[in-house]
Amino acid sequence: MKIALVDSGIGLLPAAAALRELRPDADLVVSCDPDGMPWGPRTTADLTEHALACARAAAEHRPDALVVACNTATVHALDALRAELEPGIPVIGTVPAIKPAAAGGGKVAIWATPATTGSAYQRGLIEEFGGGAEITEVPCPGLADAVEHADRAALERAIGAAAALTPAGVEVLVLGCTHYELVGDLIRAAVAPQAAPDLVLLGSADAVAAQALRRIAPQALARTGSGTLTVLLTGRPGELPAAAGAYPQGRSLLAAAVV
Repeated sequence: MKIALVDSGIGLLPAAAALRELRPDADLVVSCDPDGMPWGPRTTADLTEHALACARAAAEHRPDALVVACNTATVHALDALRAELEPGIPVIGTVPAIKPAAAGGGKVAIWATPATTGSAYQRGLIEEFGGGAEITEVPCPGLADAVEHADRAALERAIGAAAALTPAGVEVLVLGCTHYELVGDLIRAAVAPQAAPDLVLLGSADAVAAQALRRIAPQALARTGSGTLTVLLTGRPGELPAAAGAYPQGRSLLAAAVV
């Protein structure tokens, strides 16, 4: 079984690590776009072209499913990716965990990129699943880029700025960008002084990994892979960026064979 993941950069690491946890034998193809990142500031049409290029490069490796491991790309490019690749390759998007976050009511904050914050897509999810929860959208400019480069000073600045916009007493914090799941501990530490004592952080990686396995055809799911890792950098064979080693999810993948 082979699963591909697409993102502008290392934001795909949490979903890839979750897939590795569920199926250690799965062959993974990760397709990043270092030449074109960041995707967030791009127009929808431009971002879609970059996402399609990464997906096409991954599709050449004949995966059994493709995960769009990027919230912003899911918002702007998921329909185009599905139109081109399905039904031959199931395409799984990444949806912020708003539904489970709001299920119990209370105060919820959604941290996301400026491109996702306030988007019609996210507002639609809030309207559909927000229920009686008090939801605050928190834009996090610069945070994904700081995570991408494992820049500790930039991380502290971006996280501190977002924490300052997060309401006191927040009970659930939704990590609405896949990059943010790599620094969940730093985010928790920054928000904890003003948050509820039992603050819950909700990412999407585990749910996306489970959904990807559900979408794979039974005969493909039954095939045992070799647990290999193939890395594509703007379509070229390569290796995970050095910054991936700064995070546990990246270190677990770096231990796999690269083909």
